Order: sequence, then C-alpha cells, then structure tokens
Amino acid sequence: MTLPPGFILIDKESEWTSHDVVAKVRNAVGGKVGHAGTLDPMATGLLILAVGGATRLLRFVQGAQKEYIATALFGVATDSLDADGAVLSREPLPATAEQVESVMERFRGEILQVPPMVSARKVEGKRLYAMAREGKVIEREARPVTIHSLELVDIAPSDYPEVTFSVVCSTGTYVRTLGDDLARALGGRAHLTSLRRVRNGAMTVEEASSVAAVVEAADRNEVNSLVIGAADALGDLATVSVDDVTAFRVRNGRPIDLASAEIPDVAGLVTVTDKDDHLIAVYRRDQHQLVPEVVLS
Repeated sequence: MTLPPGFILIDKESEWTSHDVVAKVRNAVGGKVGHAGTLDPMATGLLILAVGGATRLLRFVQGAQKEYIATALFGVATDSLDADGAVLSREPLPATAEQVESVMERFRGEILQVPPMVSARKVEGKRLYAMAREGKVIEREARPVTIHSLELVDIAPSDYPEVTFSVVCSTGTYVRTLGDDLARALGGRAHLTSLRRVRNGAMTVEEASSVAAVVEAADRNEVNSLVIGAADALGDLATVSVDDVTAFRVRNGRPIDLASAEIPDVAGLVTVTDKDDHLIAVYRRDQHQLVPEVVLS
C-alpha cells in the first residue's frame, strides 16, 4: 500500500506506548511511519503519525504548542508523578478552588521546570528513566518552558482533592511536574491520575481515529481517507503560495527574495505551497529572504 505523504491522527488508548501505536499502524499500512511527541502509557489522546516523506516534517509538528486536560490527586506523591508509580507519601491537602487558582498565576508564562526522573531526557548520554530503573536519583537542571494558558477546570473537594486543569504549553513541558508543582505551591504533593492531549498545533483529537479504525481502513484499502495533507497539518505556520516559476526554484532549494511583490513580508518558519495548495517546502526567514529548512521531493 502506497500512501501520500501526510499525517494520520490517532486517539491513543491508555496503557499503550507511542511505540506500540507506531508498530501497529506500520504493520497495517506499510512503509515509513514516525510519531511526533511521545505520550506516556497512562496518557490518552492525540498522537500524530507521519507517513512516507512527511516524516521529514515531524520536527515542525513536535515544536508546536500542545494542549492537555489533566487531573491531579493532591496529597499523594508517587515516584513517577503519575498513577503508574509507587506511592512515596500520603498527607491530606484539602485545597479549595480559590487556593488552586491563586497559585496558578505563578506558573503562567515562561517558567523553569525540573524534568522528572522517569523522563526520556538524557543526562550525560543516558536517559533519566534508565537511571530511575537502576534506583538512581540525580540532580537535574531546571529548563525553561512556556505555559501559554493554565486554567482550573474542576475540583472534587476532600482531604485529597482531585484537581482537573487545562494547559496549553510549549514542547518539552512535563504536565505531571506541573501538577506536582501546583500542589507544592500549596504546601503538599500530587500526582497525575489522568492526562489527555487534545491539541497539537493546528490538529485536534476530534479529528483523530482509533488504531482499530486505521487497521480496519487498511483492510478495506481506504487509509488514504484518513491521511491529512502536510499543508493542513502545519496550518499553524504562516503560508506563502508561489507561482510555477518560484515553485521550480523552491523545489531546487533556492532562496525566495522577500522584495518580490508576490511574496508577503513574513517572519519565522513558513510553509511554501504551489498554486494547487500542495506543500512543497518549509522555509524560514533570514533577513530579507526566505531560505529552505526542508524541501519535499
């Protein structure tokens, strides 16, 4: 089965790893399949798979803003900061909605966040989760992340309240660390009991399919209907549409002069499409011209 370059959106089930999802879809559709932004086994929601040549565009998807809905159990700490870990402590933390909202302001905007020991981040060439499995706990450097939006969705009052919140954040943000940090700001600890990714850049979980639905579509030779075009998938980037002459130059990796009357003045990364709205490249601004980041064949 030959699929056009593009993206398949998966609504991941709990207990599956991102690797599990990629393996099942690759087995069903064949060819090259990669994913953007790992989801922990406990987590559910949007997992973006790239097929064919679109795997070269994954880094642009991974760098996009992400939105999550998470629930944290206040008062109970685990070694993984989620429900899959072992309980480290249990102490009542009867926070109210007003108290939670009062500390949320501290975590909006650019903040410093310490990666959890069970994360995939590398320290001295070794992944933290591998060290954690060996029983090691090491000092981790706090890293800047951006919290674009953080809102309280619901709270179930008790000595151990369940706090549900929504967060829109930059890539590299650990939502389970954020949940624990909210509890720490109120004098206690917390761990996530659920985490669902609902948006990645321009793509939402409402557009996603289950793995079973993709496998069934593959059996009917109808997977093409589930593939989102690369231009649509990168819809959160500015777009420059070019004529045939400029498209030929772009396909050969040539820069685009912003002084051209047909090219708008844009900043940062942009997608470049031909007159039929097909994505042919991703460019970035370099002073008074656009230069190639990725050119699709």
